[in-house]
Amino acid sequence: MVFSSASFLFYFLPLVLALYFSTVAFGRLRNWILLAASLFFYTWGEGEYVVIMLVSILANYLFGIWIYKAHERNNAKRQMAVAITFNLLLLVIFKYTNFLVANCNLVLGEFGLPTMTVGAVHLPIGISFFTFHCISYLMDIYRRQTPPQMSLPNTALYISLFPQLVAGPIIRYKDIASQITHRSVGLERFSQGINRFIIGLGKKVLIANVVGLPADKIFAIPSEHLTTPVAWLGILCYTLQIYFDFSGYSDMAIGLGHMFGFKFMENFNYPYVSRSIQEFWRRWHISLSTWFRDYLYIPLGGNRCSTSRMYFNLVTVFFLCGLWHGASWNFVIWGMFHGLFSVIERFPLAKRVTQGPRLIAHLYTLLVVMVAWVFFRAESLPVALNYLKAMAGFAQGSGVEWHVGLFLNPKVAIVLTAAVIGATPIIPWIKGIRGRLLAMRRVGPVALDDGLEAAISLVVMPAVFILCAMSLASGTHNPFIYFQF
Repeated sequence: MVFSSASFLFYFLPLVLALYFSTVAFGRLRNWILLAASLFFYTWGEGEYVVIMLVSILANYLFGIWIYKAHERNNAKRQMAVAITFNLLLLVIFKYTNFLVANCNLVLGEFGLPTMTVGAVHLPIGISFFTFHCISYLMDIYRRQTPPQMSLPNTALYISLFPQLVAGPIIRYKDIASQITHRSVGLERFSQGINRFIIGLGKKVLIANVVGLPADKIFAIPSEHLTTPVAWLGILCYTLQIYFDFSGYSDMAIGLGHMFGFKFMENFNYPYVSRSIQEFWRRWHISLSTWFRDYLYIPLGGNRCSTSRMYFNLVTVFFLCGLWHGASWNFVIWGMFHGLFSVIERFPLAKRVTQGPRLIAHLYTLLVVMVAWVFFRAESLPVALNYLKAMAGFAQGSGVEWHVGLFLNPKVAIVLTAAVIGATPIIPWIKGIRGRLLAMRRVGPVALDDGLEAAISLVVMPAVFILCAMSLASGTHNPFIYFQF
């Protein structure tokens, strides 16, 4: 079950909301309903593999208390090491076993040694997200930033809360601890949550799904038939697909959080308008980049050390960031590519680019990001390299079998245009100018803005929702990229 599925929209969510608000007078019961709904939500998609998450919940609940009590006596370094090792081992077993065995077998085969045989290990949905939630919980306790949650059901709710369980944002326990026990939802906040959810749904269904179709088809073209214009169209479509897919799910998660009284952090801030890779990572998947910054980069020494050590810290963080996204060398290369440019941008010559003319800085950043996305999207390293060759003008295709016209129909062209506009802060910029003009003319902007917001809520949002429902009912392309992470 995913947020953009008919079963979630028309059965699961309405039922959970009805049960939740019917027990508004019973504060503790609300958490039990959310916990039951979250476990059911995960079980729907993972079946018996929900046991892995339950084991993680119980273990980290006990680890949290163990670390807290050890701190009271002396220090908790040993306890923290055991807890982190457990969580990372759980992640490695279920996410990286097949990858590690395959690479070990390559090395063993080179030396004529017997290879290992391991059956395919299932990758539980969202294991990277809930493992990072657990580590965040333990780190906050270890740093004495929050006491442990003494209630096992409340700990389970934090880790399994369905709005952010499978796609984030990655929520710090210290930021949400008080909301688990005390929160309220008014009509205005609930309405904001609905609007935010519909915006995210529209991003996913009406934009990401549409541009995802030509992206998938183009990346499936054999390298000998790929042409340069088609290759650039494919990576443009994928660049917009992954942004609207993931930011759409983040919007839906934030909107659902509002509906149930939670406030989640923003996860995207127009990353494609960045002027550097450093800025890109301050705008892209903000919850993940800040997690790596606070729990890995700074403990490694951050930039409070020698220049060479700082570069090592950056490369290490991006190496692990790439590996976090998937058990594949393509993901590692994608992470290292971003890490390399994060280092290069600290050199004086590169600073002239990133701090120079705005247009040049934007084009440089977009080029780096789009080249990196090729490694992220391609099925293998050879496929990625051949695709980059085509983008660079060394295409092998004649353009007869596969040409731009096969993929760029009027619907895709319109959606691509809307996506480019939506990926930039043009609309907020226009609203800002409008507000200033109204203020200069001494027209009551508050009343006009209220009327505009009401019109959007009453007309635009229902229209977007109906279009999404029609698209889902037709059974069109509806993948979710980040499920593999």
